[in-house]
Amino acid sequence: MKAKVRLHEIETGKPIIVLNEEDMEELGIHLSDRVRLSSNGKNATAIVDATTTFVKQGEIAIFEDVKKTLDVNDGDVVEVKAASRPKTVEFIKKRLDGKPLHGHEIRAIIQDVVDNNLTDIELSSFITSAYMNPYTMDEVVAITNAMVETGEQIDFGDDIVDKHCVGGVAGNRTTMIVVPILTAAGLTMPKTSSRAITSPAGTADTMEVLAKVEFGIEELKEIVAKTKGCVIWGGAVNLAPADDKIIKVEYPLSMDPEGQVLASVMAKKKSVGSDYVVVDIPVGRGAKFTDMEMANRLAHKFIELGQRLDIAVKCLVTDGNEPIGDGIGPALEARDVLWSLEGKGPSDLVNKSLDIAGMLMELSGKAPKGKGRTIAEDILQSGKAMKKMREIIEAQGGNPKVRVNDIEIGDKTYDVLAYKEGTVKHIHNKFISKVARAAGAPKDTCAGIYLNVGIGDSVKKDDKLFTIYSKNEGKLEDAIKLNEQLTPVNIGGVILQEIED
Repeated sequence: MKAKVRLHEIETGKPIIVLNEEDMEELGIHLSDRVRLSSNGKNATAIVDATTTFVKQGEIAIFEDVKKTLDVNDGDVVEVKAASRPKTVEFIKKRLDGKPLHGHEIRAIIQDVVDNNLTDIELSSFITSAYMNPYTMDEVVAITNAMVETGEQIDFGDDIVDKHCVGGVAGNRTTMIVVPILTAAGLTMPKTSSRAITSPAGTADTMEVLAKVEFGIEELKEIVAKTKGCVIWGGAVNLAPADDKIIKVEYPLSMDPEGQVLASVMAKKKSVGSDYVVVDIPVGRGAKFTDMEMANRLAHKFIELGQRLDIAVKCLVTDGNEPIGDGIGPALEARDVLWSLEGKGPSDLVNKSLDIAGMLMELSGKAPKGKGRTIAEDILQSGKAMKKMREIIEAQGGNPKVRVNDIEIGDKTYDVLAYKEGTVKHIHNKFISKVARAAGAPKDTCAGIYLNVGIGDSVKKDDKLFTIYSKNEGKLEDAIKLNEQLTPVNIGGVILQEIED
């Protein structure tokens, strides 16, 4: 069947076209079936949506994603044919039946994910299969390698160090302190980081307050050649692109299968040739992991997967009961980072960063066992880490002379006060993050929260617990209302007497 093109300048994120239902009946296809499109020697496979009014008979609605592949213009004519389902759908059914997949089957599925050959329903089924029937380690290794092979790979040389946090803790901008410490020590650390999905800021969002974070591969190589390190957004360099597509489907499903977490993290590390990796696994109330046993099991699996991939891995199971650092939101977190590099940042953020940096120094052989943290602390206190961070900021197109006071924060503020006298018992990570997002973070980089207390602090009624920042009065009001509903900072009663057993 031939159809006249109607272009729509909309990015759908996948190859979707719309046909009139009568044309679909003629082709013998149904909603979410696939069609093969041809025009001027170029071909594309797309997933069909149906309409009775959006396009007329003999027309086809094409969006930006398909337009780029076919290189067609409004009014062009394309050939439309029914296409069969990919063979990988049978592999997905096999997994749903509880049968593990062979390496070549997994490789085919991941290739189809990258090529947008699977519908959201089919990809959701693949993710669900991992939730119902956990991956074997052989499958995790196969998925990791397939994700690496279907994306870009960069060779930065030998002895590459890296880190990852599995998330769930507000603040926690250790990467931006660890990278300059280790690169100042002579190690190479090309850190690719993520943007926020549900949090008030990802590392890339916070770094973007100080410098650009979106670069092509050749630009990235130049930056690392100059400074030995970087902090950039990984999505711009097409590392393990299947993972990004899977995450987009996982999020609305609220599913995060353990095997997929392992493959997701380690594929990104292998793509940049990491030799030594430290994984931070926060555990605590309100964090992603609330159970120490689960965290330890995941840690052992990261180590085993690393061995299978020829990457030396160590894990830190850390305290995730409250935010790390005082700032929550891109600009406020960037201020914490600069203060920390100046030697006067929040002690929890500084100490955790030094623990990670020290462990990587020892793991890579840069420091003797038991001496890594001391050496990392010396580099921080000497000012070498700050000097290196300024080099990285400049190499990434930022102002190397930036100071804390140069960073703009929201001019609309509200102080949240203690509702009674007592001791801060808990600061809920998810709740504090929701309030910061309601204020506008991360899209509004100036928005967020600045904490004035931590767990264990004694407060009197009307003491300041934290300040909400925003650039928009409406969003500030939303954040204030949400805070009243959630009460992220929990205060216990006054301790009149401590009795020992």
